[in-house]
Amino acid sequence: MILSIFVSQTKNNMNKKHLASAIFGFISLSALAQPSGGTTTNDLQLNTITTAVPFMAITPDSRAGGMGDAGTALSANANSLYWNTSMLTFAKEKSELSLSYTPWLRQLTNDIHLSYLSGYYKLNDRHTIGGALRYFSLGEITFTDASGNVIRNDKPAEFELTGGYAFRLGKKTSIGINGKFVYSNLTGGLTVAGVNTKAGVAGATDLSFTYYDDELRVGGRDAAYTFAVTLNNVGNKIAYSALNGTRDFLPMNLKIGNSYKMELDKYNNIVFALDLQKLVVPTPAYYDYVDLNGDGVTQASEYTMLAGKNNDVGVIGGLVQSFYDAPGTLLKDDAGNYIQNADGTYQVAKGSRFKEELSEINIAFGTEYWYNNVLAIRAGYFYENKNKGNRQYFNAGIGFRYNMFGIDISYLAAVKRQSPLANTLRFTLRLYLGSKAKNTSGDSNPE
Repeated sequence: MILSIFVSQTKNNMNKKHLASAIFGFISLSALAQPSGGTTTNDLQLNTITTAVPFMAITPDSRAGGMGDAGTALSANANSLYWNTSMLTFAKEKSELSLSYTPWLRQLTNDIHLSYLSGYYKLNDRHTIGGALRYFSLGEITFTDASGNVIRNDKPAEFELTGGYAFRLGKKTSIGINGKFVYSNLTGGLTVAGVNTKAGVAGATDLSFTYYDDELRVGGRDAAYTFAVTLNNVGNKIAYSALNGTRDFLPMNLKIGNSYKMELDKYNNIVFALDLQKLVVPTPAYYDYVDLNGDGVTQASEYTMLAGKNNDVGVIGGLVQSFYDAPGTLLKDDAGNYIQNADGTYQVAKGSRFKEELSEINIAFGTEYWYNNVLAIRAGYFYENKNKGNRQYFNAGIGFRYNMFGIDISYLAAVKRQSPLANTLRFTLRLYLGSKAKNTSGDSNPE
């Protein structure tokens, strides 16, 4: 459900800020289940998948943020609570704390930000626990009614509290599980058009698996390979009003990660990482007005689902359905009318459903170079299909470590001009606590 909330002048009178607030409010309050018009060719139509609480899917840390957001198979650190909890059993440090800060959408506004505090502790060589707090502030917003009259100023915010546990199955494999509590207060209980709104509340879990082999020898050099799979944010659908029962999916995400690390010599090593990521929530079906009565006039009652599947399903049903529910591209005749089959269904371009399913897979690639376990240089690229959001950007970053402290900084350069993500900076401070973990390999790389 999209609430009829109009954002007017803010304290700083910034029009760009209005746009950012509206964007995040609408995304968080609605699944936007109806895509825009179709095409007359075999090209895929614009059909972006959106969910509630999208802040849960924002990369929080500067290390992965400097490597194209390819963090699923990176070596363990405190931010593994977000990427892959199962990796924590292979951590080289006994414990670590990390604090990250990201000014968000700086092209549009100056007071939206994401903060992330995380940490872990290795109980022994098989059991590791951790926790994290994610806080997302949408800045100050002035709510008005349809006539432009000011209702009040508010500071909408959302947060996520995470507890994690990792268990080492064997020498090279481990599993992990997270439990999450999510709170999203976007309206402060504002009543809109007679509808009482409320804060959205949800519980969710992450499941993860890692295969890690750091005993490889390639070309006479020490090497390590990591394969990881995570399923994130599986939890109840969230609602912002109790009136009509409308509930939206959390950003459930499947990630498959690979990384390869090679020791160049005593002082130099390099890491390559590749992630495949997919939202596992239902794809919006394709709707349009069709002349069902044959009277040459279309009416509101003739707004019809022409392709795809109904996304009003449960969490597990939606997760499974997400792998085969893409509507594809509808075909039209020379007159611009949709072509019907004999059974009353509408024709879809051959292969377009499968093509659209593939287009929902995002690709993240990054590389990291370390010198003498002190200085890191990072770069990466993230690709999302133009019909599924069109996030495409390069990343670069640096990292430093001295004794117990580490700091990472990353920069995002968007490929698309005027992208709201352009020039995003992330900052991460890491604190290494305690001695080296026992029963780990001799790899001392601080990554």
